[in-house]
Amino acid sequence: MQPQVCPLHPGVGRHDGGARVVSGTHGDAPPAATSSSLSAGEPQSSRRVARPRPHQTVRPQIRPGLRRVALNSRDRVYVRRKDLSGIAPAHRPAFQTKLELAVGLMRWAVTWLGFLGKPLWVVADRAYTQAPFLKPMRSVGVTVISRLRRDSNLRTVPTARSGRRGRPRTYGVDRIDLAKRGGQRRRWTTGTFTPYGKPAVKTYKAFVATWRPAGGAIRVVLVNEAKGWVAFFCSDPAAEVAGILGNVAGRFSLEITFRDVKVVIGAGQQQVRLVAGNVGVFHLCAWTLTMTEAWAWGRAADDLVGHRGASSWDAQARRPSHADKRRAWRWELLGNEIRTILRAVLTEAELRAAEERLLNLAA
Repeated sequence: MQPQVCPLHPGVGRHDGGARVVSGTHGDAPPAATSSSLSAGEPQSSRRVARPRPHQTVRPQIRPGLRRVALNSRDRVYVRRKDLSGIAPAHRPAFQTKLELAVGLMRWAVTWLGFLGKPLWVVADRAYTQAPFLKPMRSVGVTVISRLRRDSNLRTVPTARSGRRGRPRTYGVDRIDLAKRGGQRRRWTTGTFTPYGKPAVKTYKAFVATWRPAGGAIRVVLVNEAKGWVAFFCSDPAAEVAGILGNVAGRFSLEITFRDVKVVIGAGQQQVRLVAGNVGVFHLCAWTLTMTEAWAWGRAADDLVGHRGASSWDAQARRPSHADKRRAWRWELLGNEIRTILRAVLTEAELRAAEERLLNLAA
């Protein structure tokens, strides 16, 4: 059963000026967030505070034959505690840590995605590998995948106790030294996986351990890369290595979304002052991306890149970007308006209204 996957990034949507808005898409690598300041209080307040950082829940979808696509679902704004005093009381949100915001987003996702009858997996940045996030996810049945620190205090799986009273152990007695496991040359396994759509040979170790921040047993996967081994974990000890590595690769689809929302859609160019306004423009930009991806979902790639023929330097074989999809949609809307005008006898007022619509689309 294919799980629904929600990547989480700790610095999602740190605005750079104006009303910075960021969103999600599909792709291969996460963007670095930047910080800036914003006057978020009432107009009479001259104090400037750091721009709120929206937290995001996105759902990567896999279109047959193409890469994963991360679509925005819901956003929440993060304001540092020390910056709350710069926001007028009427507009001041209650303080929540990033981990608390992430837990709230995932509880919402569990409520609204439960009807699909599929398990929910979260692919999170390593900043979220802490007990305040991992334990609530285990309690609601959400599987978490993330990076694992080399100095993590892992324990063995406890042996079953027979004939003794009391609750069975959750954590083993012996400590697992992750650095020694990764440094040992024995017990490495080679397998072929397709994390980025193409077969790739990976050398890995996989074993089950217990970890207190996760609240129980986890599946640990060590992957030997060219620059050294890296460690991942999954809160489902029965998860397969292929599923873990595939979802880790898919988590980077979030980064192309960030780039597209900032560069293509223009998030961050809006000038708003209040926290609610920042949240509003963020959602508007994010859902603009989602609606464009939905419109282009079932269309052939050739229909989305036809305009490249006018540019001799542009390779038409390149897969459609989000900018290509937006341009193709605008062309379709313009074509519909033009055909409507040519097929009907319009009054002066209708011609002026059609002219204004066409100019707005062209702009």
